[in-house]
Amino acid sequence: MIKTTVVGSYPVPLWLRAMSNRESLRDAILAIIKTQELAGIDVVADGELYRWNVNHAETNGMIDYFVKPMGGVQGVLTTDQLDAWRSRPGNQFRAQPPGIVTGPLSAGTLNLRADYELYRDVTSRPKKFTVTSPYMLAKMLANAHYAALPELVMALADVLKSQIGQVDAEIIQVDEANVTGHAEDGPLAAAGINRVLEGVRPEADKAVHLCYGNYGGQTIQQGAYEQLIAFLNDLNADHLVLEIARRPEHELDLLTQVKPELGLGIGVIDIKDNEVETVDVVARRIERAVSVLGAERIKYVHPDCGFWMLPRSVADAKMRALVAGRDRFAGG
Repeated sequence: MIKTTVVGSYPVPLWLRAMSNRESLRDAILAIIKTQELAGIDVVADGELYRWNVNHAETNGMIDYFVKPMGGVQGVLTTDQLDAWRSRPGNQFRAQPPGIVTGPLSAGTLNLRADYELYRDVTSRPKKFTVTSPYMLAKMLANAHYAALPELVMALADVLKSQIGQVDAEIIQVDEANVTGHAEDGPLAAAGINRVLEGVRPEADKAVHLCYGNYGGQTIQQGAYEQLIAFLNDLNADHLVLEIARRPEHELDLLTQVKPELGLGIGVIDIKDNEVETVDVVARRIERAVSVLGAERIKYVHPDCGFWMLPRSVADAKMRALVAGRDRFAGG
């Protein structure tokens, strides 16, 4: 049967916003794991709440959490450095970068294993753990050390590779939401992701999530899947986790061009809309995906992206609709 999962993030509970300490964080993770279990989600995630920081709440820590602890990254930029970073295209939605690379990168104080262990033992369900693609991290950083973008991407990839092998989740997922608007960088983005995936334990499933961004419910990247098939086929992953529900209908047909050894995860829940899908809508979206791609290709159904921008009540209802829609489809 096609399994249900989440992409990763979950709305930050109010008590964690008010009291950001380790005890409140663990309580929040317990609450969202139980919420996923009650909804019937087959493969759960920790909501990425370990990334929560009141100083960069608007970005869910997707960039800052990973790069700020790294050795070789400086947090404060000079005025000239900041002006140079702001002049680069694609950075308009951030006021400043998460840091500037001033020396060889190392893990520094980044400790992904410790963050995974916060929720490893609180559920018996299969778990996933997510990291941001080194290409996406590199595009946001200012760089005063590496010769060019490719060198920075691969240096970041090596740091993440060394960390991710210590995480024993059933699924390790790399998230990429920048190359969708820069298909010309597909080979570089794939090379960085593949380097990270080399560090995944052999018994774990390797996943890559691709979306077009979600900043305040807005689509950030303006590309299309027509331009990304080669990128997808370059990935050395076990399955993909793809934004589909909000995409043009014809793009589903393009996925028939994805190499057969890549399993497909299909987004059937629109996370940029507060309206909760009906069970019938979800079931019909799964039915269409199966009719186009074949049931054997579809490993997971899930939301298009993470839930962090939504109210908790909406995110919870969308999870219940996801599971009920999958069950209705499976029951014929």
